[in-house]
Amino acid sequence: MEKLAEIAAIIARNVSQDGFQATPIERVTLVRSSTVTMPMPNVYRPQLCLVAQGRKEVALGGGVFRYAPGRYGVVTYDLPAIGHVVDATPDRPYLCMYLDFDPVMLADLALRVPPPPPGVPSPPIGKTVSDAGASLLDAVLRLLRLLDDPVALPVLGPLAEQEILYHLLAGPDGARMRHVTSSQGRVAQVGRAIAWIGKNFRKRFSMELLAAEAGMSQSSLHEHFRAVTAMTPLQFQKQLRLQDARSLMLVENIDVATAAFRVGYESSSQFSREYRRHFGEPPARDIARLRASPGLAVVA
Repeated sequence: MEKLAEIAAIIARNVSQDGFQATPIERVTLVRSSTVTMPMPNVYRPQLCLVAQGRKEVALGGGVFRYAPGRYGVVTYDLPAIGHVVDATPDRPYLCMYLDFDPVMLADLALRVPPPPPGVPSPPIGKTVSDAGASLLDAVLRLLRLLDDPVALPVLGPLAEQEILYHLLAGPDGARMRHVTSSQGRVAQVGRAIAWIGKNFRKRFSMELLAAEAGMSQSSLHEHFRAVTAMTPLQFQKQLRLQDARSLMLVENIDVATAAFRVGYESSSQFSREYRRHFGEPPARDIARLRASPGLAVVA
């Protein structure tokens, strides 16, 4: 576990306060949390998340993905999920690294890395969590060491990033990684539906319209959408609306009714009921708690 300990030390050295820290490496973000956090919604982009210290859980649909030191998650589509840190102290804070996928670099590598052999099962769900092997940890460590070598970073950074993507493509997540670059097939069509909902979630829409946008039949869209996201399209839309409303109330300090109508709800009472089921508390009480304890709201 020496490699993982060094990765944790580099993250700790570069993130002195709780929260997210951008780095000189373009697509790399580091995260630190010295306390456990409350479940917070977030839209996870196509990315790698490697936990170096501490633990977190991410709820997606009806499933829960559990991260521990040395475990990594791969997201292949924009997905609304709820995450929270479940193991962190000031002496041993939660530490992790995010690497957003570069679709151009990934597409180029996908042409050169042999695909998984036929018959290898690979459920097309948009998120997975696995144990990192020694080769992947080596590649991550090489990339993060460049934070201490700004002269070498522009030259060696892209090589280390490619090495990480190579190991993901060549490993058990290879088929899922190829979905990020694919423009064909059912999973790519679901990706178009996901992107369309992401842009239009505040509006009412029918399954007929969404299926037309994706180029699928309604029954096929429903089946494959659920396989990728663990949600139906309407559940996906609802999560985006509730997350958006929570952010509006917290950041723009608007009232419950205004937030509800702005994200597309026609009834503030319905909004409040669904908000409570999703977040565990009525909107006003939830926002008051977040404002009173901002440290608990770190999304990791």
